[in-house]
Amino acid sequence: MNKEILHIAIPAIFSNIAVPLLGLIGIGIVGHLGKTAYIGSMALGTMFFNTIYWIFAFLRMGTSGLTAQAYGRRDRREIAAILVQSVLVSFVIALVLILFRHPVERLIFSILETTAEMEKYAILYIHILIWGAPAVLTLWVFFGWFIGMQNSRCQMYVILSMSAVNVVLSMAFVYGFKMNLDGVAWATLLSQYFGLILAVIIWLHKYGSFRADMSWKESFRFSLTKRLFTVNRDIFFRMICLVVVTFFFVYAGARQGETILAVNTLMMQLYYMYSFFLDGFSFAGEALIGKYAGAKDEANLHKAVHYLFLWGAGVAVLFTLLYAAGGTSFLGLLTDDKGVINASSAYFYWALFTPLISFTAFIWDGIMIGAITTRYMLISIAGASVVFFSVYYAFSGETNNHILWLAFTLYLFIRGLIQTLYAKKCLSLRIIKVRDVN
Repeated sequence: MNKEILHIAIPAIFSNIAVPLLGLIGIGIVGHLGKTAYIGSMALGTMFFNTIYWIFAFLRMGTSGLTAQAYGRRDRREIAAILVQSVLVSFVIALVLILFRHPVERLIFSILETTAEMEKYAILYIHILIWGAPAVLTLWVFFGWFIGMQNSRCQMYVILSMSAVNVVLSMAFVYGFKMNLDGVAWATLLSQYFGLILAVIIWLHKYGSFRADMSWKESFRFSLTKRLFTVNRDIFFRMICLVVVTFFFVYAGARQGETILAVNTLMMQLYYMYSFFLDGFSFAGEALIGKYAGAKDEANLHKAVHYLFLWGAGVAVLFTLLYAAGGTSFLGLLTDDKGVINASSAYFYWALFTPLISFTAFIWDGIMIGAITTRYMLISIAGASVVFFSVYYAFSGETNNHILWLAFTLYLFIRGLIQTLYAKKCLSLRIIKVRDVN
């Protein structure tokens, strides 16, 4: 079982790490163009797309769980049908994003406070990269499908190759063709379509035999379509809750001044660093739980849950010890501002215990996606979000960063707690069977 878990988790972890490293390289290239506004504009543009694509992450998650269960049942026609349906949905969403890019763009910039120059360059960046929406969203589908097929290596190959192409093209456009922020944007756009083409080539090479199982009639079978939209609906609203809490955390920190905003931003990097590793085991949960649920293999299903939590706890303890040993010196790797580093010492213990508090939510997310019991994921994050805002506004008269971190910590804890309370239902093959039929 450990071998199966690591076979999926390790490539997924490498994929997760590659994405932020690519972002840092892009910022490094833009940062040497001689115009400060370029850095802020790229950050705004990146936030725009991260928000949009994050909301539609159900294209990956829903595809992963459904494919894994069909894989467990050895239902080749359904495996093929899930891919066809999900790709079609991704194209429809991408078309809507392109058509409505201007009102969405105006809404976001009406909320954000920025200079006219930064907004001008950010809009340029967005207007180029929005044409990558079909490639990015379809890649979400392929990544989920590959994971459902117990193969996260394909995702890793695509992401690492995309990252390499992006870096090479960015340097060529900026330093070779003397382009500016638009050169970085065009490089990213081209790398996205390169990634999609590579994903299709890999699919044809490894899974081309599934073309014989593709059928329009099967792809639009009512029960399958209903299940796809039910799962995706739950995950979509779950992602809305996640985005709202995350952005409010940033907003509430910004209200307390630049120093607190910087402190919170840096400490959240520790949380994200840890989450890259935990997400790898969450992906393993999606694949393995889905496979065993589809096969109605109750013994291995419960065994997989047991080992996933052992790995999750191990990673949480490891990162807690690393952060405890390194202390705020970890933040020194991210900034030279002594004032920010000194200010962070009063809040560092909140970030220190975050891994131990949150690992159960990460693992349960993967398990519930694999079991297609996504309704419990939605219930848990909705309840946790209510707790977050209730705690924060209970002390709304105080501008205290400890209250903000308390609210966020309870939000992470409550997510895992509610999911644990639903564990018996989540892992019941009777419940999973009902969801399969409906």
